[in-house]
Amino acid sequence: MGGTFTRMAFKDLTQGIKISISRSITTSFENYMSRIDWQEDKFNLHHFINEWREYINNHSSWYSKVNEETKTDAAFHEELAAKINEIINKILSEEPIKEQLEEIEQLQKQLGEEYDYSCKMEAKYVIEKLKAEIKKKQSS
Repeated sequence: MGGTFTRMAFKDLTQGIKISISRSITTSFENYMSRIDWQEDKFNLHHFINEWREYINNHSSWYSKVNEETKTDAAFHEELAAKINEIINKILSEEPIKEQLEEIEQLQKQLGEEYDYSCKMEAKYVIEKLKAEIKKKQSS
């Protein structure tokens, strides 16, 4: 009746599942960092991992495609932890693009406020926050 599953290493997963895992980490990290207003002193890896787990359980298609034996394997968890670290390091080292820099400068001038940001994803967050503040001031 039931097929026999064998544990798969991260490298043995299909390219589609690996891409989906990376996207789920990126999306969860962006959501988590936005929720804590990109305040690094509030970052808690344990809280982020819990948020990521909730995301993959409720919003990710890849999670149901990985067998239970693999999901509970300690070596697989180590590989996932390495992937999470790799993706977070990549996100944090990705420089904001020129258009973001220009837009942030223009928005900051409009508001008369300055925000610090260090990576492309954080710049995206700052742009959204500045636009929301401008909209809020205009509607008051």
